[in-house]
Amino acid sequence: MVFNGIMMINFFYGVGIIWMLIITIVVFRMIRHYNRLTGGNNKRVLKEVLDEMLDKQNKLTSDTIGIKHEITKLTQEGALHIQKVGIERFNPFSDTGGSQSFTLALLDGHKNGIVMTSLYARTGNRWYVKEVQEGKGRKYDLSKEEERAIHNAQSL
Repeated sequence: MVFNGIMMINFFYGVGIIWMLIITIVVFRMIRHYNRLTGGNNKRVLKEVLDEMLDKQNKLTSDTIGIKHEITKLTQEGALHIQKVGIERFNPFSDTGGSQSFTLALLDGHKNGIVMTSLYARTGNRWYVKEVQEGKGRKYDLSKEEERAIHNAQSL
């Protein structure tokens, strides 16, 4: 019986030592994690560190909201700039050689803009400009060359 009692005591001592080693490892890990959070500065309290992290997070969140707002604004404004350009060369007169006349379509993201047509003849060069709204002539009918130039611009 005495032998069993000594074995039981040794068993509990062994379990106690193993338990103390586990607790020691856990405590050292927690201390290392705490030091990482506080930057190794023992004078800082964990509450200060966490408050600083929350302040940075709130600032980043507000900055992100501001950036998203600016991107939305730039995207909306960008749709109003010339984004699509199409050109169609053609020969409107049988007495001139080559396709020296052309139509140039300049459109924004909403298919609005202008078409400029240059008609070349032996006697001179004439320019015509028409306004385009939603891919169609606004005040004037478009020629087939102007419609092709708009189609060329939209297909890019």
